Amino acid sequence: QVQFVESGGGLVQPGGSLRLSCATSEVIFSNYAMAWYRQAPGKQRELVARVTPSGLTSYADSVKGRFTISRDSAKKTVYLQMNRLRPEDTAAYYCNLGGDHFRPWGPGTQVTVSS
Repeated sequence: QVQFVESGGGLVQPGGSLRLSCATSEVIFSNYAMAWYRQAPGKQRELVARVTPSGLTSYADSVKGRFTISRDSAKKTVYLQMNRLRPEDTAAYYCNLGGDHFRPWGPGTQVTVSS
């Protein structure tokens, strides 16, 4: 059973913006912190941003001030607004639980920042 459906990736020029979306179930959305992760070719998956059910957020140092994570309770969706994108932000982006344990990973969405 697919538990996370990511969308919104694409090709964007440096300095541009994208908004990623992650739809999930009511049970997951209401009870767990959720997070966005990314994995670039040849690199380990890394945590990008995290949001708790109460709305507390945290970010990797590399994206602070540029990315914003948010939640929409009505749509059971977590968003990642990405501004001032850089080539080093190029990666496959995934959402999952924001803790020590994960559910099966979704297909992710590819973000490519290039001129």
